[in-house]
Amino acid sequence: MNILQVVISVFLLLEVLNILVLYRKPSMKEGNGLGIFKVLDDIEPGNQVHHLIRYLTNWIANAKFIFVALGIVVIIFGDEVVQFHAALALAFSIMMFYFTLYPILKKLDEEGQLAVRGYSKTLAYTILSFFLTFIAGIVIYLIQR
Repeated sequence: MNILQVVISVFLLLEVLNILVLYRKPSMKEGNGLGIFKVLDDIEPGNQVHHLIRYLTNWIANAKFIFVALGIVVIIFGDEVVQFHAALALAFSIMMFYFTLYPILKKLDEEGQLAVRGYSKTLAYTILSFFLTFIAGIVIYLIQR
């Protein structure tokens, strides 16, 4: 197993854990669950907003599942060129997450709308660690070539 396969595998494992949270216990405050948002406490189960949130949560989990499935195919059947480009694509997608979602979460955190103070910083460090792990794997791969 080369370094790119290892890095992609670790990322996919973490994504599978998040998928399980989103499917089984989406209200968790850990594991990138939705319980971090205080506003969810005010939503009655069974109303339209609750159904919309469940739909969108499952939609996200399903989209993540597609990425995990494709990642597994890349690990098992992709050659090193495909794995290299997949690692680049995953690093880029992680940064897109940071630039599009982090500002919203940071604002909510500053306004006290998250159940855990400072969660936006925790998420920022998590995203940064994913990104740096991919960059490290890519650099190691290029050095070993």
